[in-house]
Amino acid sequence: MWQAEIRGFKNYLRLEKSLSANSLDAYLHDVEKLTQYLEIAGIKKAPASITADDLHQFLRWVSELGLAAASQARILSGIRAFYKYQLMEDLIQEDPTELLEGPKLGRKLPDTLDYKEIEMLLDAIDRSTPEGERNRAMLEVLYGCGLRVSELITLQISNIYPNEGFVRVTGKGDKERLIPIGSSALKQVLLYIQQVRVHIQPKPAAVDTVFLSKRGTGITRVLVFTIIKNLAKKIGMKKSISPHTFRHSFATHLVEGGADLRAVQQMLGHESITTTEIYTHMDREFLKTVVNRFHPRSGR
Repeated sequence: MWQAEIRGFKNYLRLEKSLSANSLDAYLHDVEKLTQYLEIAGIKKAPASITADDLHQFLRWVSELGLAAASQARILSGIRAFYKYQLMEDLIQEDPTELLEGPKLGRKLPDTLDYKEIEMLLDAIDRSTPEGERNRAMLEVLYGCGLRVSELITLQISNIYPNEGFVRVTGKGDKERLIPIGSSALKQVLLYIQQVRVHIQPKPAAVDTVFLSKRGTGITRVLVFTIIKNLAKKIGMKKSISPHTFRHSFATHLVEGGADLRAVQQMLGHESITTTEIYTHMDREFLKTVVNRFHPRSGR
């Protein structure tokens, strides 16, 4: 139902707009994100039947994934171009994007980092100390798996599966989920466990906890926030960032790279915004492929 019109849109962009391959792919990814949302939400409508309300719900869903305002605006731009083409070809009588408002781009508190900023923060960590090795592993996992800070500080050694390339976390509502872990994050966390943590005597309650303080207790949320704030200060970063910034950046970088929205939603542990859950578990190998293909630190 959508494929024929997407093919027509592709030909229009390539032949009439003379777009570069990268720009063309970006526009097609934007429309693909809309079709993925419709599938998840169980909305079986042809392009001509989509309403402004459908698109509003789609944009809200994208926003809930944690994408930066600029990324949301980019997606909306692609959807607008698609419906402008539809209008021009007389495939629709009214443009459903006409009354849609884009996200506000002037927010004072940026909630995502670009990849260069991620690298600068990671490189600023003093790895000559045991705490430095731990902090590097924590931030690699935070960004590499898109974890909530509560999931990071309660991560268990027994829930890391190096051979399979997954970690198991317990999220909101005590719901467990498996998340692929890229080679960079996995390498760093194993290095920390085998060369640093092994020299710390854990308290009874923290025997299986991955990240420990010098006293052998689990680390606190406040410590993770403090580590990140101090690193930002060290590199002169003006943005106000937190552990959640790494989670948002994880989602944004995957989606901007062209990752499947359903896979990103599942890895984040988001509930479906629809009344009926369309899927329960996506194939694990598929999730792993998504991270390996689209995450900047996947070790490709």
